[in-house]
Order: sequence, then C-alpha cells, then structure tokens
Amino acid sequence: MNFQIRDAITTNVHGQSAAEFKDIVEDAISRGEEHLLPGLGVFFEKWWQQSSPTEQDEFVQKLEKAFAH
Repeated sequence: MNFQIRDAITTNVHGQSAAEFKDIVEDAISRGEEHLLPGLGVFFEKWWQQSSPTEQDEFVQKLEKAFAH
C-alpha cells in the first residue's frame, strides 16, 4: 500500500471519536465500494499494531470462522 495513502487517511481521521470511527467503518462496509478498502486497511493496520497478542489471536480466530462458511 502506498505510504501517501496511509498518511492522508491518518491525517483525515486524526482526532475522530470512537462513534465517528464506527460511522466511517459502517458506511464504508455498507457502500461496498472497493476504493474505500485502503482506508479500512489503514484502520486495521493501526488496530493490529496497538493490539495485544491475545487480541490479535482472537481476531484471526474470528476471521477463520467468518471465512469457513
């Protein structure tokens, strides 16, 4: 992923509240537009970097279940 995209997304959402982040994620998912995926990827990357190994393990277990069906 292009670092300029990461920087732009980070700058655009700096200082957002938890409710605003939730709205952004839900809106991006509901639209289903592929051009919004890099933004969600940046969110995921930030979350992953700040999560404990336990949280990361729980997340990948949920992914495994979600993609098993």
